[in-house]
Amino acid sequence: MQILGVDIGGSGIKGAVVDSVTGELTSERIRIPTPQPATPQAVSETVAEISRQLKWNGLIGCGFPAAIQQGVARTAANIDDSWLNCNVQDTLQKATGLPCYVANDADVAGLAEMRFGAGKNYQGTVFMVTIGTGLGTALFVNGQLVPNTELGHLLDHKGREWEHRASDFARKNDDLSWDKWAERFNQYLTHLEQLFWPDVFILGGGASKKFDKFADAISVNAPVVTAESLNQAGIIGAAVFAQLAQKSVDMTQLPS
Repeated sequence: MQILGVDIGGSGIKGAVVDSVTGELTSERIRIPTPQPATPQAVSETVAEISRQLKWNGLIGCGFPAAIQQGVARTAANIDDSWLNCNVQDTLQKATGLPCYVANDADVAGLAEMRFGAGKNYQGTVFMVTIGTGLGTALFVNGQLVPNTELGHLLDHKGREWEHRASDFARKNDDLSWDKWAERFNQYLTHLEQLFWPDVFILGGGASKKFDKFADAISVNAPVVTAESLNQAGIIGAAVFAQLAQKSVDMTQLPS
């Protein structure tokens, strides 16, 4: 099934047509910088522009940087505050004129990895962490998604949000070497491990492509692997989510 997958991020909005059976991109990948301010009108128009550029006229799945309940944004950490309590799904459908399904961006990236990538051979507790503008998390227990964990907003011992200290944006903004940043990121993974004791961590997002620069600094007990689809996981997972949603399948259950 061909579905347009769209990954709405704090710095860029990316989209491509995806074969939801194989997880392969079947069109070019388009990236447009996230408009500033990232208001509902501006972001939805950008999604519509991606759809137009790809000459798309079908189902759309979107990963969105917020906790999403029945299509409604309940947080707005890396997006404009005007999205709070906005029905993201309806807003995108009106802008594109096409059926849209929306879920948390890290959750859909996790769906892609669990179905097609690094997580497909793991059971037990699997934690995906996306490292980008923020820190996204997706938690799976025996193949089932626990949605909207948003654990980049956990606080460190000084009351600071971890994503303000250990995201890729924080690395660049604080002008940190990879070694210095890796110390912070390892502390964050250690915090997650002490709370959830996962069987594996999967790292995604842009910084995961540089894993060789910080792998030696990671000291958690669980194995740490990189996402196989790297920064395309959000696009692929958004398409998978849309397919599940259209079929009215339980959204917390991975396809067999």
